[in-house]
Amino acid sequence: MTPEGIPGTADNADAAVSFDPLRPLLTRVAYRMLGSVADAEDVVQDAFLRWLATDRSAVREPAAFLRRTVTRLCLDQIKSARRQRETYVGPWLPDPLVEEEEEDDVTLPLMLALERLSPLERAAFLLHDVFGVAFEEVAKTIDRDPAATRQLAARARTHVRAARPRYKLEKEKGLEIANAFFAASRSGDMGALGALLAADVGMWADGGGKRPAAAIPILGKALVMKVHRSLAVLLRKYGSTLVHAGMINGLPGFVTREADGEFQTTALEIEDGKITGIYVMRNPDKLRHMH
Repeated sequence: MTPEGIPGTADNADAAVSFDPLRPLLTRVAYRMLGSVADAEDVVQDAFLRWLATDRSAVREPAAFLRRTVTRLCLDQIKSARRQRETYVGPWLPDPLVEEEEEDDVTLPLMLALERLSPLERAAFLLHDVFGVAFEEVAKTIDRDPAATRQLAARARTHVRAARPRYKLEKEKGLEIANAFFAASRSGDMGALGALLAADVGMWADGGGKRPAAAIPILGKALVMKVHRSLAVLLRKYGSTLVHAGMINGLPGFVTREADGEFQTTALEIEDGKITGIYVMRNPDKLRHMH
């Protein structure tokens, strides 16, 4: 496929033939580095334009070359993204991805933990621990020696360890709890809702200043119960339609269409059968790809 805006020359077609099979992998790398679907797509498109301008006959391993290109573009992008997040309204959450074809263990809580790492730590951890790239290749990508790269990945593992689930949650069990949470929160059954929540549950809602959402994370069962008691009244009055139930960023959850006509995603972190984290995406800018 020849990207829009690029003349359909034979050379471009040849470049696309070698690039397009790698596009899904490159997009996954970029998304996990940036947490934004639109930014990831822009980075991958930029990588394609650079691929067009490259002497491809001299590239022995296109996958490694392009992965290196995408990672370096992401490292540049992270600098400006961090400045933007300093003025972001309310909690920031990564764009929601629903039912990815290729699952890995990069769940939403882990992506939030990655945000607290340095850009180089994030790159080293993702490339080696998630995508299985050898340290020698990761070192070339981030322009560090292999020993320093190993240290970066080790520090990253230490920082994100708490964000990785202790036990793998069976998908069917997770979706069962998500369905029960949806039913209880929409019916206003506070007893059923409270039974699903862990004592130290937290809720993060990302409205980006575009739609109503809690300005700070809400922590503790009592506070969350207050929020959902208010939500239950609003939902009974204005309504909310279930669009899809499934995995969102590796967590069980659901997609709804709210009274204002916009989508909303709710992803649930579950430990020992109880909901420990509720992640609600309401920012319409981060939901556009779902339309």
